[in-house]
Amino acid sequence: MARRTKAEALETREQIIDAAERVFHEKGVSRSSLSDIAEEAGVTRGAIYWHFKNKHDVFVAMTERHRLPMESLSQQAESPDETDPLGKLRELLIYVLHDTVRDPCRKRVFEIIFHKCEFTAQTDPLMARQQETYLDGSDKIRRTLNNAIAQGQLPDTLNIERAITMLHVQMTGMLYTWLLIPDSFDLEAEAEHFVDCYLGSLRECPSLSGQ
Repeated sequence: MARRTKAEALETREQIIDAAERVFHEKGVSRSSLSDIAEEAGVTRGAIYWHFKNKHDVFVAMTERHRLPMESLSQQAESPDETDPLGKLRELLIYVLHDTVRDPCRKRVFEIIFHKCEFTAQTDPLMARQQETYLDGSDKIRRTLNNAIAQGQLPDTLNIERAITMLHVQMTGMLYTWLLIPDSFDLEAEAEHFVDCYLGSLRECPSLSGQ
């Protein structure tokens, strides 16, 4: 019975996150309420509070659910024992772009983050969460690039901080534009070319060398 109860609780939690994803996508995060999510999920507000502290907590759970596959690739790229960190980074970046096209749930979550997450006084915790994610991502990229330098895959003159900023801007801008106007370019077909352009610039671009 205990196992069954735990399984049912996990199922309800996933049901709530699924509903939040649909509600956030339809109404925008700031205009969505826990009552909206409860109604969409077919549960009571009390059921939501059993699993989550507030709407921000639901939003974080929604975004975290789509990080797990990327996390394993990221950890490989960051590991000092990885002999091909640049290859793992390439694999990760291509995976993110391809999966955004192929997985409707991931696409919907990115649409929420980029186009339906209005930052107001009420959503300050969401802004803080986005900033935390950016900084955490920067740390991961920094470790990966340092590993690539140690493995001789990148020049030791690489301006790592500039390279990190450039990657954030390129990936964010690419996803933002494609989600806004999907017909403007074929993201799935172009993903490898875009990623290879970035990685090639780390080796060859004079502006990414030195201070």
